[in-house]
Amino acid sequence: MPHIQLPEGLQGIRSAMAFRPETAKPLNELVEVLLHAPNSLPQADRELIATYVSYLNDCYFCQTVHGSIAAACLDDDYDLVKRVKADFMSAEISAKLKTLLVIAAKVQTDGKNVTSTDIDEARAQGATDVEIHDTILIAAAFCMYNRYVDGLDTWQPRDEALYLERGKKTAREGYVEMSKEYLPSVSSSS
Repeated sequence: MPHIQLPEGLQGIRSAMAFRPETAKPLNELVEVLLHAPNSLPQADRELIATYVSYLNDCYFCQTVHGSIAAACLDDDYDLVKRVKADFMSAEISAKLKTLLVIAAKVQTDGKNVTSTDIDEARAQGATDVEIHDTILIAAAFCMYNRYVDGLDTWQPRDEALYLERGKKTAREGYVEMSKEYLPSVSSSS
């Protein structure tokens, strides 16, 4: 039961955003830039970073929905998403993504834990400064998004199948477009 009266029938962050559309707009725009907009780091990798940080924060909604989006970007490879959460160093992902996940995990705990050695290792695997920047911002932002979802005790159904189709649609359309489903004012002000 949510701590405040949120719109019913909307899972996780969508109910919190529908409750306060004026804060939802910049939050959706930020996640659009970080996870969906063109970038040298593939969308699947960025979604895996968000998924992994959400997993570390034990936010069921975010790790499940972003895991579904990542899987949709990976030709429905849900097993890979699970392997990344369980032990990304053994998962079949690039060495560059592994170094970025190390950085993201450190940011999740405390941004001061990121060292110049972590950055050098990411660069040695081909990470650009923009990719390093975005990894750190994704990790920091998802700590906020996870705490937003869990702090309000939003509705988070435990049926992973409920997240699969939404994940595919979000992977295709992006966050701002998807927000029009629960933020009608977004479509009229665009």
